[in-house]
Amino acid sequence: MRKAFDAVFDVPDGYLNTASIGIPPTETVREVSEAVGRWGSGLDRPGDFDSHVATAREAFAHLIGVPADRIAIGASASQVVGLVAASLPDGARVLVATDDFTSVLFPFAAQSGRGITVTEVDLDEIGERAAEFDLVAVSAVQSKDGRIVDFEALELARQEHGTRVLLDVTQAAGWMPLRLDWADWVAGAGYKWLMAPRGSAWLAVHPDAPRPVPHSANWYAAEDPWEATYGLPLRLAEGARRLDISPVWLAQVGAAASMEWLARLNLAEVAAHCSGLADGFRAELGMPAAGSAIVSVTSPDAVEKLTAAGVACASRGGRARVSFHLYNTADDVERAVRALL
Repeated sequence: MRKAFDAVFDVPDGYLNTASIGIPPTETVREVSEAVGRWGSGLDRPGDFDSHVATAREAFAHLIGVPADRIAIGASASQVVGLVAASLPDGARVLVATDDFTSVLFPFAAQSGRGITVTEVDLDEIGERAAEFDLVAVSAVQSKDGRIVDFEALELARQEHGTRVLLDVTQAAGWMPLRLDWADWVAGAGYKWLMAPRGSAWLAVHPDAPRPVPHSANWYAAEDPWEATYGLPLRLAEGARRLDISPVWLAQVGAAASMEWLARLNLAEVAAHCSGLADGFRAELGMPAAGSAIVSVTSPDAVEKLTAAGVACASRGGRARVSFHLYNTADDVERAVRALL
């Protein structure tokens, strides 16, 4: 067991794979386990989960720096990004980062039959090229190597040229302090740095952004879900909640538990801890500091060496990827360094 930021984690030594799957606090595990037990005993009613949905919604809003009434709930990053992609006008021009995660890229590429074009450029060129496009869709932190997008350049492009901006914060929210109230859309999945179960995701919609078509319109997206279970006419909520899907209940239980706690933390301190460990690891390998919690390692056989040393990592783009969250320690850095040197 490890204690970090006043929470307890049953995380194994050498676990450097949060960028794939985050480890929840033991309190989250307890709450989800109890929810599973109630499910197995028939003790729950559908309305019992509304408070969890509301808590997770508010926590996600806090973590990205927007009001909670901008947030719609979803189940995966690609699902909420897909709402935006499917709502773009025919012929829209979309700019993306080369080798970004496909949950950001594929929803737009799938719209090619409507004349929507998707152009890839290096992440470092995104800001300077943004004015040429109708929309920039990019991960705030790159899954493959941890590089961080130029937020200021994108905000400026939106202000001066009217370029719409969609940010996927799946690899950022939870360790990086964010203020994204300026972005048109902010998508994020919960099962990595937010330490929530898979099946939880959110989409923030700026009030000045084109409102996505609610392609998954359902009873839970109504102003009063419990009044909208049968029959026409269509009666959806006015705000972002009109994009809600019917919630994945157990995922929302876990999301509420982890994210309510996370939202109370000083994210600047969390970022300093996570990126500090990552940059310390980089320094030991002769790599420059990057200020990111994700590190891509190019040394030969890095995945095999790390795995043999009991380090949980990932293979991405032919390289080893390690990632440091708030429950990691200097001992994890030392174990990984010893494996590679």
